Amino acid sequence: MITTVIGLGLIGGSAAIDLRKRDFTNKIIGVDNDKINAQTALNIGFVDEISDLEQSVKKADLIIIAIPVDAAIKILPKVLSIIDKQIVVDMCSTKSTLLDAVKNHKNRGRYVASHPMAGTEFSGPWAAISGMFDSKAAILCDTEDSDKDAIKLIKKMYDILNMRVINMNSTNHDIHTAYVSHISHISSFALALTVLDKEKNEKHIFDLASGGFDSTVRLAKSSADMWIPIFNQNKENITTVLDNYINKLQKFRDSISNSKTDNVRSMIQEANKIKRVLYK
Repeated sequence: MITTVIGLGLIGGSAAIDLRKRDFTNKIIGVDNDKINAQTALNIGFVDEISDLEQSVKKADLIIIAIPVDAAIKILPKVLSIIDKQIVVDMCSTKSTLLDAVKNHKNRGRYVASHPMAGTEFSGPWAAISGMFDSKAAILCDTEDSDKDAIKLIKKMYDILNMRVINMNSTNHDIHTAYVSHISHISSFALALTVLDKEKNEKHIFDLASGGFDSTVRLAKSSADMWIPIFNQNKENITTVLDNYINKLQKFRDSISNSKTDNVRSMIQEANKIKRVLYK
């Protein structure tokens, strides 16, 4: 098995580390437009060689696309046009627009749309770590349009990464990720901006920061280059979620402002029910 990884950052690098470590693949070829990222991946050792897009695709049995979704929309049709019978999988955070870009491609069946629900707030090849995917969910989208052998290989890949596979159509995927992933990052960015505004006048505010604050704003350290394309591609779903979120914030604000303790208690207790979902 020869695997090409396009995009040698956190996601592609972490996948490369464990796919080699767990004997899924014999050789990994890396592709990255950033020469520093490419050389770093080579120096770290999670790729065996660096090559250009066309040659790396032709040499590989499996091609993993792990780049921002706006770039993937341009790269995926090119990759599908180069392959013969190789299998292609992406690891992008939105799906509908990406799938629309290749829905009529002659090699569409060799492509599996996926989204491993894993990551950290860090980016670049130096952020890649072993075990990042363990015990997380991997979403496969619109599998009815992919060849059976392609699905089989990608399921095996995610099994090697210790992930549980969930099938979902691309429309539902984009709606659900807007609620459970994208809004979390926006909330973290907004809170960080709010606190930074206050910190301009009160230099000691971060002396009071505790574990709760750290965990809430952790995602605010995430890369703009990664998240701007996600927000752009999923803007309709994200806007709907934001409207709902703003409405909830407004209810908290009004109830606190007007000392409606019972209302605040009711909302907190209703929110506590999230434990049933997360820890069932």
